[in-house]
Amino acid sequence: MKIVTVGLDIAKQTFQAHGVDCKGKVVLRKRLRRVEVSSFFAQVEPCTIGLEASGGAHYWFRVLSRMGHTVRLIAPQFVKPYVKSQKNDANDAEAICEAVSRPSMRFVPAKKIEQQDLQCLHRVRSRLIGCRTQLVNQVRGLLAEYGIVLPQHVAQLRRHLPALLEDDGNELTISTRHLFRSLYEELVELETKIASADQRIERAFRENAECRRIAAVEGIGPVTATAVVAAISDAHAFRNGRQFAAWLGLVPRQHSSGGKTKLLGISKHGDPYLRTLLVHGARSVVYRAKTKIDCRSRWINDKQQRLGTARACVALANKNARILWSLIAKQQVYRPAV
Repeated sequence: MKIVTVGLDIAKQTFQAHGVDCKGKVVLRKRLRRVEVSSFFAQVEPCTIGLEASGGAHYWFRVLSRMGHTVRLIAPQFVKPYVKSQKNDANDAEAICEAVSRPSMRFVPAKKIEQQDLQCLHRVRSRLIGCRTQLVNQVRGLLAEYGIVLPQHVAQLRRHLPALLEDDGNELTISTRHLFRSLYEELVELETKIASADQRIERAFRENAECRRIAAVEGIGPVTATAVVAAISDAHAFRNGRQFAAWLGLVPRQHSSGGKTKLLGISKHGDPYLRTLLVHGARSVVYRAKTKIDCRSRWINDKQQRLGTARACVALANKNARILWSLIAKQQVYRPAV
């Protein structure tokens, strides 16, 4: 029988395939090693293959698409309701096969290699910043045990720590001074790597016309612009800007029943890194809006007075997300409010 739809559960070394024909009858249940996947599907007539959008999924999307197959990526949370009985590779593959055949299923657009390169750069930069934050917090905590309390900022630690190591008036021993000197060198090395990542992001920003176009929005800089372009493979995967904002988790959670609507805090779904960048960018705009009188600033000031600064920042991040979707999907130029 001809295989029409295949659910492929991918992993590091062991894959599980589940295939059905046009009537939904199971015609394929097969466990494959990683080295066997390409050769196996090269012999299968073109069909629809469903994959969970997890680690390595975009790579297999490209490999299987080159063989003539129609590949669909599905978010793992949309596959979970179709898992029958206990969770295992065979049941997961069957659930993927069932999910990909649903006419109302929403699929994840596949990323290009250039987008993955840019996203890798952002992920590495984010990890380096996290390591720097952990290092600064640890150094400040250890110094407090010796009666030395420093202000909360990386720049403060970078400025004061060398002087503390040369000061003979504190309780730092020779052994401890050697330890803190090595921690200071580690901080300098991390900041050098972060600066290098920032330079590469700035270079990618200058070379990408779409990044420069969406950076015209207030609160969107090179880092956020490149992160948005790296995250969105196809803006038309979202029907409108509100759906894009919902994908980022910038809309209220809903818990409604019996015709009664109940809205809670923001859902925080989607990419937390991109959502954080949008909120931080919005915060800088909110703080500067107090001295401005344009339409956008008046809207921000009204939100801040009624809802508070934190909610005003999220509201502006939501608005910016909708604007970004419109600029990318419709290839428009940003026109600032007057």
